[in-house]
Amino acid sequence: MKKFEERLERLEELAAKIKEPDLPLEEAVSVFEEGVKLARGLERDLDKIQGKVEILLNQPTNLDDKPEIGLFDRED
Repeated sequence: MKKFEERLERLEELAAKIKEPDLPLEEAVSVFEEGVKLARGLERDLDKIQGKVEILLNQPTNLDDKPEIGLFDRED
């Protein structure tokens, strides 16, 4: 599996290519399909990273503290 940055760079290349006015329709569809697959994979990776960051931010600073999961809003 390629690194996130490499896949993002490839997606940017595809975005530029699909804007070419003389791109044949069949190739445009192929470029679009590859771009959609890359975008979905990158989005999944970002969701995983966001989840890890949220877990790290909610870790207790003291051993007696409990992390806030944030599943339910507190009513004061």
